Amino acid sequence: MTTLARELQSRNHDVVFISLPDGEPSVRAAGLTFLPCAAKEFPAGSLKERLRWLSKLQGEEALRAMLQNAADRTEAMLNSLPATLAAAAVDAVVLDTVLFYTELVPISLGIPYAHVANALHFDYSGYTPLCFYDWPHETTPAALARNRKGVELFLEQLASTIAVARAYAKGAGLDIDWDNPSATISKLAWITQTPKAFDFESAHWSPQLYHTGPFHDGAGRIEVDFPWERLTGEPLIYASMGTLVNGVADVFRTITEATARRKGVQLVLSVGDQFDPDEIGPLPRNAILVKRAPQLELLKRAAVCITHAGLNTVLESLAQGVPQVAIPVTVDQPGVAARIDEKKTGLFVPLKDLTVSRLSLLLDPVLNDSTYRDNARHLQEVIAKTNGLSKAADLLERAFGRAIEADRSSNSNQSIWTYQRTC
Repeated sequence: MTTLARELQSRNHDVVFISLPDGEPSVRAAGLTFLPCAAKEFPAGSLKERLRWLSKLQGEEALRAMLQNAADRTEAMLNSLPATLAAAAVDAVVLDTVLFYTELVPISLGIPYAHVANALHFDYSGYTPLCFYDWPHETTPAALARNRKGVELFLEQLASTIAVARAYAKGAGLDIDWDNPSATISKLAWITQTPKAFDFESAHWSPQLYHTGPFHDGAGRIEVDFPWERLTGEPLIYASMGTLVNGVADVFRTITEATARRKGVQLVLSVGDQFDPDEIGPLPRNAILVKRAPQLELLKRAAVCITHAGLNTVLESLAQGVPQVAIPVTVDQPGVAARIDEKKTGLFVPLKDLTVSRLSLLLDPVLNDSTYRDNARHLQEVIAKTNGLSKAADLLERAFGRAIEADRSSNSNQSIWTYQRTC
């Protein structure tokens, strides 16, 4: 989202980034102006404590916990955001779709808004599986019934957030069709950074949903030290379980043991901040363990990426033509893993089925069968040709009805406010 914000800024728009206070370091590192929101309910430092707790959870338990946290976040933002936007006299708002129902604020203020799906987009229609499931994409009556049941189950889990939203809408005098879970999604533009070539095929996508490809430019990130001199030149396996649900040491132990069985490869393991790296135990001879890694630079050298199937990591892998072995944990990761499997850019194993032997069996074909690398390289070409960052910015400019030439002739900048998802 910061990359998209900087692209808009480079086009002569005034951009201010609004997020919970813990988002400030990343936003500042991207060279953007930052405004805090919901600081009373989510003061600086509170996110780290929430993440420490969430990082130990898996599957349905983790999803339920995150959705409960979403209800708290939605309520805090609905309380805080109106005054922030009104005082700043914004022209338009760009919202992450995982900030459920936060769009009720610009609706109530009469401010145009667009949605961006940084994680995998939601399909409430039932024609494809909702992103929380690793089901294959099928069109049989049984599969469609399964998909729609999945949507119902998710909406039941989202009930506390929906209740918060309904109360706000009632107080603001908004008439919302609560039987339609997509009712408040922007009618101007709903942008997903998932490339269309990587998504399930469907004739039922919303007309305002645009597949652009990832928002990458390789800049605007917090600098990370890395011992580059320790790389041996052997085929590199880069492994990361993301920054959220990554606190289960057994997963990292399984990764190190599975890669230790292979000769002639090197492992770089990025483990995050949620536990002491010593808990992982002995490492392979030439493995490198770090808390944080310069991911883009390492992927340029990698033969395989072992990933939690977070969309950003997978898209960064595909942008470098790197096949994946996915271990989805929760939220949209199962849906991303299902797309990896369908597009044959890699393989996946559900976390509950993860063993050293199973992971070793997946690594063999992904390392040695050229099919997976060829398919990843095809997606690499698609991503490069599409230029998702520029396409997304074009869509936002058109969606907000601002003519750049008219804007320049009047010597006035547009004020576009972006909102970052924060757990």
